[in-house]
Amino acid sequence: MNITFNELRDIKHKLPTGSIKKIAKELNLNEQTVRNYFGAKKFENEKIIGWHLQPGPDGGIVNIKDTKILDLARQIIKEHQSEEATLNED
Repeated sequence: MNITFNELRDIKHKLPTGSIKKIAKELNLNEQTVRNYFGAKKFENEKIIGWHLQPGPDGGIVNIKDTKILDLARQIIKEHQSEEATLNED
């Protein structure tokens, strides 16, 4: 799957507090691995695990091999937005 780096960072910024820990726990990953997935600069063996960045518009194009983290992040955002909408109706 391809996504721009800026889109990936935007998804990370939309995550509610505690989401990185939640994703790491649910997928049995280290929290830093999840942070790196969203563009953090702390690498394991001097590379980012799970994706590859090609130069291009909007920060470059990220080729994601395994979308489990991204899929879960999008699910968390959707649930959070749904909860906020429900609260705003009251």
